[in-house]
Amino acid sequence: MKATIVTIGDEILIGQIVDTNSNFIAKELDRIGVQTYEMISISDDKQHILNTFAQLQNKVDVVIITGGLGPTKDDITKKTFCDYFDDELVVNPEVLAHVTELIEGFYKRPISQLNKDQALVPSKCTVLHNKMGTAPGMWMKKENTVFISLPGVPYEMKYLVENEIIPKIIKEYKRPYIIHKTILTYGQGESLVAERIENWENNLPEFIKLAYLPNPGRVRLRLTARGTDKELLEKAIEENVQSLDAIIHDIIVGYDENETIERVVGKLLAKENKTISTAESCTGGKIASLLSSVQGASGYFKGSVVSYATEAKVNVLGVSQDLINQFSVVSAEVAAAMALNVKDILKTDYAIATTGNAGPSKGDADAEIGTVFIALATPDGVITEEFNFGQPREKVIDRATIKSLEILQKEILKIVQ
Repeated sequence: MKATIVTIGDEILIGQIVDTNSNFIAKELDRIGVQTYEMISISDDKQHILNTFAQLQNKVDVVIITGGLGPTKDDITKKTFCDYFDDELVVNPEVLAHVTELIEGFYKRPISQLNKDQALVPSKCTVLHNKMGTAPGMWMKKENTVFISLPGVPYEMKYLVENEIIPKIIKEYKRPYIIHKTILTYGQGESLVAERIENWENNLPEFIKLAYLPNPGRVRLRLTARGTDKELLEKAIEENVQSLDAIIHDIIVGYDENETIERVVGKLLAKENKTISTAESCTGGKIASLLSSVQGASGYFKGSVVSYATEAKVNVLGVSQDLINQFSVVSAEVAAAMALNVKDILKTDYAIATTGNAGPSKGDADAEIGTVFIALATPDGVITEEFNFGQPREKVIDRATIKSLEILQKEILKIVQ
């Protein structure tokens, strides 16, 4: 079963807003075994909309459209639906009652004609009642394709998808099962991971597909199994994950789409009752931002000193000016001093420090652009490592951030194991 998601709105095409609706809809469809065939963004133009509908007719089973259902003149989706389905707009009494109660009862103001017009829907459509707003959803079928129109407001769209569309698709369509499993790896690039698991990948069953999803410092491996026997699919996924673990156990940190390195590290710190602090220069507080983004982080993350300028390293962290003069501000020695000092200042078990040249200019140091020193102060001493993450600047910062957390994770695991 295939679906196409269409977003209508010039504001999306000119980059004024980001389309998050399609992402949400695709995930919900995938959850019930409906494959999203494509996502399309089109303008608020009647002929463009009609041409898109005609192109999708009988090409996919379901077309879900968001946007263009507001009360103003530039919202033309309902009228365009009528043209495509040779229909006319009529007042839906239930929608009118809901809109009236919302405007007069909740907002405490007289209902306008524009508000009342929200109750106009094509006479042939199945109305999807929108309890979160004034624009109802519409479900209309032509030949082998169902066209579903939803408001573009995200919370209204989400309500209708979860409470109207998904239950209706489940009831009316027989769908295959789609089983996903995500394996989260850190520390090796996509090509190296691919080389290590090449034989394993070549021996996957035909109904299981592997996708590589790389990000700076990490690669997610997503297994997808499709078929009619759910138990068979789940068993096959589990068996292949176990055989994969035997090959790359050293770089696997989790088995969940949302199991990020900061969550993995947070769980380890909480489990071992250990605390962490950071002293950041080139990463500018990004390590602290990731650590503190995890719910419950206050139990293990004590704080950070973002000592971006050299004088901040000296005056706030207490790094010796003589040390900086001798070894340079971008050096293993300065990184180690930063980590040890912030660990002492904030009284933590571990401390991460970064100093480097993210670029595009060298700043106060002579080290090659892309060079980063990462130090980890532990209960037993301090570890320092040197990296060159290349360019551009954003890549250096992202990779240094992830690598810092990876070093911390591996060090804690030495104790756990």
